[in-house]
Amino acid sequence: MILQVENISKKYLVNTQETKSILNLFNNSGKKEFWALNDVSFQINQGDRLGVIGNNGAGKSTLLKILSRISNPTSGNVTIKGKVASLLEVGTGFHPELTGRENIYLNGAILGMKKHEIDSNFEEIIDFAGEQIKNFLDTPVKRYSSGMYVRLGFAIAAHLNPDILIVDEVLAVGDIDFQKKSLGKMQEVSKKDRTILFVSHNITAVSNLCNKTLYLERGKTKAFGETGNILNNYLAEHQKNILIQEYTTINEAPGNDAIRLKYCKLEPKLFEDQEFLDIRNSFTLTFEFWNQLKNTTLNLSLHLYSATGECILNIATEPKLMNDGIITGNLEFPGNYLNDGNYMISLMVVKDQSIVLHNFENLITFDIADFRENAVWFGKWPGYVRPNFPFNFRQTTNLRLDA
Repeated sequence: MILQVENISKKYLVNTQETKSILNLFNNSGKKEFWALNDVSFQINQGDRLGVIGNNGAGKSTLLKILSRISNPTSGNVTIKGKVASLLEVGTGFHPELTGRENIYLNGAILGMKKHEIDSNFEEIIDFAGEQIKNFLDTPVKRYSSGMYVRLGFAIAAHLNPDILIVDEVLAVGDIDFQKKSLGKMQEVSKKDRTILFVSHNITAVSNLCNKTLYLERGKTKAFGETGNILNNYLAEHQKNILIQEYTTINEAPGNDAIRLKYCKLEPKLFEDQEFLDIRNSFTLTFEFWNQLKNTTLNLSLHLYSATGECILNIATEPKLMNDGIITGNLEFPGNYLNDGNYMISLMVVKDQSIVLHNFENLITFDIADFRENAVWFGKWPGYVRPNFPFNFRQTTNLRLDA
């Protein structure tokens, strides 16, 4: 056991009324208690990679500040064995008047390292931080941009061999290339039997990096355990899905005197023990309409929209001569086609290929979760589609340096 958290709580006093005098600033009148953490307990072993997840305000950052000894808990105990390096808020652990070079040695000293130990890692730290840091290494860090702060801060934290590395969502400040490099570095560090605590809203990164996960909700432990189980339950809870619309009588159904919706359902084909839809899964849309028109040529037009309203695709059926009665249909979407994200499906019924009888908007709403294996980059995959087409390359000749 390298880290044990026993029943820690953290209380703040929050103003509930406008401050009207200087005196009110120094007493507790008009204030109420807010528990950012409430009776949280867990323990992890050396080499564990703990992901900490939860909505904004769940207490994630408060927990990391306590574990980093930036603040103390109101109650409870924390036992830590070994050196802790933290990258929480931009600039944490830096002295603004000191240069980048001096802050490297300051942080190493705080971790209990000797000068020769820092010297042996110095060039690797600078190379990782990048050319921009190298050019401003002897400039006071108060003149650094937020991105430069993060680059240098993470480079120091990851390369000075702490027993426990604590990283908050602050990595999001860096550019895409740096995020990719940082997440790869955390994977490398974890293989050296170092312990990592990682707070992130990026579920894919947590899934690939962490073997254990703590799920916080409103300051309390919602779940703690193996990452796969915790994330399955978390995603199943948070996917905002409306997968079925069904009406028993024609009078209550949406539509008009020509056409009314009877039934519409999206059914994902999940793998065994899978509880939520991800990019690998295919899914089928099935539907039924009450058609009240005789001898009319109809066709259907399906629109798939992103959460922000962009139309991603529109697919239509062939026109067919229909009579009054029930019309049924289905459409299957293949797996490894849509990217992760939130989507909406609308169905339009068209007469004579030109007259819209009715557009059933936002019938189905569904989330698709991300999934990646053996990856070192967990940022958002660009685009709305993510097809898994064969994409090959090969070496055709060898370069002969002696030619």
